Amino acid sequence: MYSIQNIVEYYDELFPVTTAQKKFYDELVKNYADPVKILCIQCGTGVFESILAREGFDVTGIEFHADLLHAASMRKRSQLMSIRFFQMGYQDIARFLGKSFYNIISILDDQIMLIPDEELMLQFFRDVRGLLTEGGSFIISMPNFEIMKQGIPMQQLPTRASMRASLFTELWKNDNGHFYIKQNLETGNGSLLPILEDERSYPLTSSQLKEFAETAGFKNVDLFAGFDKTPFTGQEDGLIALLKA
Repeated sequence: MYSIQNIVEYYDELFPVTTAQKKFYDELVKNYADPVKILCIQCGTGVFESILAREGFDVTGIEFHADLLHAASMRKRSQLMSIRFFQMGYQDIARFLGKSFYNIISILDDQIMLIPDEELMLQFFRDVRGLLTEGGSFIISMPNFEIMKQGIPMQQLPTRASMRASLFTELWKNDNGHFYIKQNLETGNGSLLPILEDERSYPLTSSQLKEFAETAGFKNVDLFAGFDKTPFTGQEDGLIALLKA
C-alpha cells in the first residue's frame, strides 16, 4: 500500500541533488552528441530532471505516483525547456518509449528496490537496454543489500533525514522467503506518517546486478561508493552502478 501524498512536501529535502551528482552527469554527457537524450525512471518531484533540462539536455521523466508527478510537472516553468513528464511505471517503458533513443537512463534514490521479483528485475534490465543507444549509459543508485541482508527477517535501511523530517525504511522477509518494504515518515512535530506498507521488494545485490547486466546485453559495469566515484568496496551502505550498452 502506498501513501505517497505524505512525503511530497518533504521529498526534495530527503532526496537532495548533490554537487557530486551534478558533476557525475556533467562528465557523463560529454560522451554524447547534442542534444543528449536523458530518461529518468521514477523521477519523484522532478528536481534533478529540471536541472538537466536547464542545462540544455532533452529530458524525459516518468513517475508512477500522481502526487509526485504533479509536483514534477509544476516545475516546468518555461516552454523553452526540453522536458516532459509522463505518468508511467517501469513495466511500461518498452511499450511506450522509443527504442534505441536515449543516451542516458537513470533510476535513482533507491527506487529500484521496489521492483518486486527476479523475473521483473531482469526484464527491467532488458527493457532499459532496448531503449539505450549503442554506447548509452544506465545509472542506478541503490542500497548495498549484500550487507543489509544480515539480520533478516527485518533489516533497518539507512535513515534519510532533513531538518524537518526523517524517512525510515525497513526490509522484511516473510516465512515464504519474499521481501517487503515498510516506510514511515516522522515529521518535526513527532507525527509518524505511513509511506509504504508491505510493498514487495527484490533486494538486488551488486553481484546479481552484474549478472543481470550481462544477461541483458550490457558490455560493462562499474560500481562506485558514491557519485564522487570513490571505489566500491562492498562495505558501504549504498552504491552507484554505471552500466554501458
